[in-house]
Amino acid sequence: MTAFVALLRAVNVGGTGKLPMSDLKEMCEALGFAGVRTYIASGNVVFSSRKSEAAVKKALEASLEAYAGKPVGVLVRTAAEMQAVLRDNPFSKMAPNRTVAVFLDKPPPADALTAVRGQRNEQIQLGRREIYIHYGDGMGQSKLVVPAAKAGTARNINTIAKLAEIAADL
Repeated sequence: MTAFVALLRAVNVGGTGKLPMSDLKEMCEALGFAGVRTYIASGNVVFSSRKSEAAVKKALEASLEAYAGKPVGVLVRTAAEMQAVLRDNPFSKMAPNRTVAVFLDKPPPADALTAVRGQRNEQIQLGRREIYIHYGDGMGQSKLVVPAAKAGTARNINTIAKLAEIAADL
């Protein structure tokens, strides 16, 4: 069985996109995923499955759409891929709570950085299927717009490290 991390887009603890993590856990267990664990109430779930990444993504998105009544994007990585995201972080010397990886389904387009707007004290680099961003002054003050990141979902390095740790234990 392969350990996976699934990252849901636009899920939070209140307002729009509300999804109790207990419901997400039950949903994953109903899909036959094993060792299901959620992490913080922002749409992070770790589990193992014999299914492929594509099959896991498809099954989870279908189940979430049935639950929410609208499409919910899911980005999936194996435990090894999550470790690689940490290892490949070009901003590893920077504050992990001010550094994010935006997870994408496909590699970012080669010209992704040319469309960036509002960049001030942020640093951006492209990864395999991620866009790494270090927010020098923090996200709250940033006016950064990265159009290539629109279809993705971001997690800070602290969260990625914890998800990778949980997945490694499965």
